[in-house]
Amino acid sequence: MGKWADGTGTLTVAAREIPLDVAASYRTRRRGLLGRDGIAGALLIVRTNSVHTFGMRFPIDVAYLDGSFTVRSVVTMRPGRLGMIRPRGRHVLEAEAGAMAGWGVRPGVRVRVDLTGGSGATAG
Repeated sequence: MGKWADGTGTLTVAAREIPLDVAASYRTRRRGLLGRDGIAGALLIVRTNSVHTFGMRFPIDVAYLDGSFTVRSVVTMRPGRLGMIRPRGRHVLEAEAGAMAGWGVRPGVRVRVDLTGGSGATAG
């Protein structure tokens, strides 16, 4: 996929559609889920292979994706933690703890990202 932009879209996992926020700019990638009390759906942070939960208000599931949007690993992180760097990771999905298991997000699964508005580009 070409140039990324902040926005919204849909995450598709095994024919299930999940609302998605996209953090592509330096500012939104840095902020992530900080300051929120929860999220309806998921947050895709593009061009990163590590995250932290310092300042977070709730535990999150983190799925590390490779360049083809295949899930490399999924971990649950409590607030105040530093995630390990995933060398093959290219993007990260974040959601409230427990959500990803319910959606079927697990290692080896390929997800699809459809962006709303703008170019209507897709990935995965």
